[in-house]
Amino acid sequence: MSIFSRIKEDLDNALTHDPAARNRLEVALAYPGVHAVWGHRISHFLWKINLKLLARIHANAVRFTTGIEIHPGATIGRRFFIDHGMGVVIGETTIIGDDVMLYHDVTLGSRGFTHSKRHPTIGNNVILGAGARIIGNVTIGDGSRVSANLVVTKDVPARSTLESAEFYSI
Repeated sequence: MSIFSRIKEDLDNALTHDPAARNRLEVALAYPGVHAVWGHRISHFLWKINLKLLARIHANAVRFTTGIEIHPGATIGRRFFIDHGMGVVIGETTIIGDDVMLYHDVTLGSRGFTHSKRHPTIGNNVILGAGARIIGNVTIGDGSRVSANLVVTKDVPARSTLESAEFYSI
């Protein structure tokens, strides 16, 4: 897929997920979630070719301008959309599938210090509500929905809807 096709796909994805988005130009110029994803692609490329310091510097610049922190080592699929992204944090070993949507203040974080996989894996077609905290090397199954402000520290089966913290909270 060409870079221009990918950009068009990102813009169309934002228009699909946000009823307030009026046109591609508005999304391209004024949507920090889209800017953060575009910035991550550059940082991730630099990370993969072992220019790790440059990747981190670039990622910090993107965080400064968008309020969204995505570690350059994170792996992100296609049609990833961050709506009202301020405060989103995505850790280094996070893996995010295709067609995932995050709202503001979501954390995909670690539970401890180790050099192995320590961040979540988010399946395809997942929605994470505002303020959700997915912590540790857990998997959120395909098609799942996590409501706002939940703390998830255990695997979530595919096609699940978490609306209560009683089963998955610390």
